[in-house]
Amino acid sequence: MEKRITGHTELLGLVATPIRHSKSPVMHNAACRALGLDYAYLAFDIQPDQLEDAVKGFKALNVRGWNVSMPYKTTIGQYLDHITPIAKMCGAINTVINDHGVLTGTITDGTGYMTALKDQGIDIIGKKMTIVGAGGAATAIVMQAALDGVKEISIFNIKDASWERALENVEKINSQTQCKAQLFDLNDHETLRKEINESVIFTNATNVGMGKLEGKMVLPDTSYLRKDLIVSDVIYMPEKTKLLEEAEKIGCKTINGLGMMLYQGAASFKLWTDQDMPIDVVKEALDF
Repeated sequence: MEKRITGHTELLGLVATPIRHSKSPVMHNAACRALGLDYAYLAFDIQPDQLEDAVKGFKALNVRGWNVSMPYKTTIGQYLDHITPIAKMCGAINTVINDHGVLTGTITDGTGYMTALKDQGIDIIGKKMTIVGAGGAATAIVMQAALDGVKEISIFNIKDASWERALENVEKINSQTQCKAQLFDLNDHETLRKEINESVIFTNATNVGMGKLEGKMVLPDTSYLRKDLIVSDVIYMPEKTKLLEEAEKIGCKTINGLGMMLYQGAASFKLWTDQDMPIDVVKEALDF
């Protein structure tokens, strides 16, 4: 690694907290090495009261670009110069591009999710999906899916602080795309079963299954799953959440969040470097 660092080396990075589990540095540094690009990608554990200073610091240091993860996806926009239409639609940002001091925020999570499905030979265009969640990742997924041509999206969420956001997501999808979106209470088990039965894919876009919630799943039990249902999870640590474990036992095709993470990263990488991420090299670096 040291051989790569020169007086010309530019910086890329990631801001979030907690952050030390992130696979993004492995991914982007492997890509830069393979392409001979003079960049180094570092993870910065930033506390909420440091975010504005961090953005100003990155601008002053001419950091070329950085990723944004939880809990800053919805708050970093106020410190940037421009926000892309898709990021505005999502109300979240996961990528910042620095063009000579002009900072633009966008989001590549939805693209990452849809590309990860394609990579697995899964086509949901013109079909129906059911998803749980209304946070940054969930919002990016439903917006991109709607824009790409998914016919119907049933969103389930608990009636917490993100309920209003879920309602806004449904309204935006129904007014700005050809897709039909509906919102339901996650505690309405009868409707949950019905909507999953009518869908080709079920996605968990919450943090249920990781961290303190490891070993738990968003479904009451496994009777909601069926063999020909595709089950996906945005979580990649652990590699197999309880939801994916149970779905596998039933015979469902399953996909964890690693593909989404890889392809959202590839989209960010292209915006910073104008080069395609060497996917095979990065997959090897990630033990994909």
